[in-house]
Amino acid sequence: MLQVCLNGTRGPGDSASVPMSPESLAESAARAVAAGAGEVRAHPRTPCGGTSLSPRVLGPVLSSVRAAVARTAVVRTAAGGAVGVTVAAAAEPDGGRRVERIRSWALLPDLVSVDWHESGAEEVAGALLERGIGVEAGLWARTDGPERFARSPLAPRVRRVLVKVPYPPAGSGAEDASRSFLSGLELPPGIPVLLHGEDGSAWPVLRLALRLGLVARIGVEDTVLLPDGARAGSNAELVAAALAG
Repeated sequence: MLQVCLNGTRGPGDSASVPMSPESLAESAARAVAAGAGEVRAHPRTPCGGTSLSPRVLGPVLSSVRAAVARTAVVRTAAGGAVGVTVAAAAEPDGGRRVERIRSWALLPDLVSVDWHESGAEEVAGALLERGIGVEAGLWARTDGPERFARSPLAPRVRRVLVKVPYPPAGSGAEDASRSFLSGLELPPGIPVLLHGEDGSAWPVLRLALRLGLVARIGVEDTVLLPDGARAGSNAELVAAALAG
């Protein structure tokens, strides 16, 4: 399965292909799903461009993206068209405040990424699980997240693990780093793994994830370049390139 990560913390200064508003996120998501993506990940943004966990920001993004994806016939044969977001500290540094935001949401995402090395990760994940929201545990290389996750009583309850490899290295170095990091992880039996890289490592790590049968992802959150180094015109173009092999 391939996830499209629509924007991340990038903005128009990084690429004209970065969607920001609920409407542009919805259009980008629909085109990416039509190109073959089975799942969508978005960073809701304020009108000023900042990432936000506010229900007034999250709600319009979820409703717009879901409606657009539902109108895309391909989603009927994809992985359900799940829409996910992240509760990273970049949007709200205080863990307690993140929990408050989660409890204030009226519309709920299908899946939320929690970076396990960040302060308050356990409490944030617990609040998500209390609301019936799927948790994706973000385990970053070069952090204590993997060790903290291995000790966590919540580990068996997460829906998936997101593995982020360091960058650089790029190319074959990224593949070797990914294999090494994966081999050292202590995960609950049978838990799905999404493996991804960023910028120079995005494409080699995506190819490795597909070879290993893991969940993969691509989108302008991870790279604005196609495999040949040309700038991508859209998330859909990145998805098509990923599935072209």
